[in-house]
Amino acid sequence: MRKKGTNGKESRRRLLDAAAEEFALSGFYQTKVSSIVARAGVTQPAFYLYFESKEEVFAELVDEFQSQLSELVENSRLEPGKAIHDVRNEVQTALVNGFRFLSGNPALTRIGFFQSRESVHIKAKLAMMLEEKMELEREAGYFRTDVDLSFAAEALIGIMERLTLTKLLPGRDDPVHLAEQTRLLLFNGLLLNGD
Repeated sequence: MRKKGTNGKESRRRLLDAAAEEFALSGFYQTKVSSIVARAGVTQPAFYLYFESKEEVFAELVDEFQSQLSELVENSRLEPGKAIHDVRNEVQTALVNGFRFLSGNPALTRIGFFQSRESVHIKAKLAMMLEEKMELEREAGYFRTDVDLSFAAEALIGIMERLTLTKLLPGRDDPVHLAEQTRLLLFNGLLLNGD
């Protein structure tokens, strides 16, 4: 497989981007190599210089999504010793970053978060990562001890998954507003104060 040189890297990236668009639009089984190369503006033999099959391209796109998402979660830890106001702001920022990531490449999000067989595994891994982070943050004194963190992590993934599908990808809402509403729900709930 050819992978050297600037033109080669650009062609390979164009093929990956075109494949993401085609897979997101038509699904894996309906997407043809011919449609990928047409969208990328390269020849079919050029496709096979970089990839053995559409399966290989799809798998690479799923891996790319999972890797970028995992990196985003890894970089969003709350450090000990912050005031609660700062914690709220940092959670808001982390949620905005998450929604921005999901909206930043809609085709890749559709593939990695919804279409691939691995999407269930990706979301399960993401929930485990969030639970581990929240456990450390609870030990730092930020979260209540009576909340099941596994439940909280799964609920957050469910919220993000559904809002991405119904609001973010169709362009009905933006990452900042979705993050704000999610934070309000998580920190304040639905009930009015005043027992």
